[in-house]
Amino acid sequence: MDPTLYTAERGQASERAYTELKRRLLIGEFPLRTRLGEERLATLFGVSRTPVRQALVRLHTERLVERLHDGGYVPAEPNLLEIRQLYEVRRALELSALARPTEQGTRHDQSVIEPLRDDWRALRQDTPEPDPGFVLLDENFHLRLAEASGNAALAALLAVVNERIRIVRMHDFLTEERIDRTIAQHLGILEAVLADDFERAHRRFTMHLGESIAVVEERATRALARMMATELP
Repeated sequence: MDPTLYTAERGQASERAYTELKRRLLIGEFPLRTRLGEERLATLFGVSRTPVRQALVRLHTERLVERLHDGGYVPAEPNLLEIRQLYEVRRALELSALARPTEQGTRHDQSVIEPLRDDWRALRQDTPEPDPGFVLLDENFHLRLAEASGNAALAALLAVVNERIRIVRMHDFLTEERIDRTIAQHLGILEAVLADDFERAHRRFTMHLGESIAVVEERATRALARMMATELP
């Protein structure tokens, strides 16, 4: 076999195992505290053990699985109370960033806001398929918006919070409706910011974040309930 073709096939198998395992973890298909055996998963996905092992390593970095002392993995259990508290911190940080230019008698950095608007207009024209990975685009939006306020330390704190809640925020981007809604709301916030209309930006951001946490909590709770129910004999 052509070595290049062999490498490409292995890469496809690894990506397939990663995508499918991630999808099943997010909907709570695997019971809590149940070992994710490489051989069983390889059979389930129709691949060898190596792509499964690579997928588990990637998902561990994303905090979707926990690593055991012997090197095995189990599904990570979402901590919904901690998530609510971190969302409160996120809300406080982002609203502070949103208000800062008005309080300082300045404007958001237009050299950041205008390209950000253009990026999200492009996403509206060529909307991505529903995918948990959309969370990274969403995080990028919120970080750039915070950076445009002129407080780099605040943006750095927001990045830390976003990383800690990423595991559950992935639940927010599993349907076309949520992708479309997020893009529209982001553009609405940017429109208000560019118009220096803080009150409108505040209203739109508050609604946007409120919808997001409601969707995330509902889907994460449903997934957790499914994981717990699967444990029953």
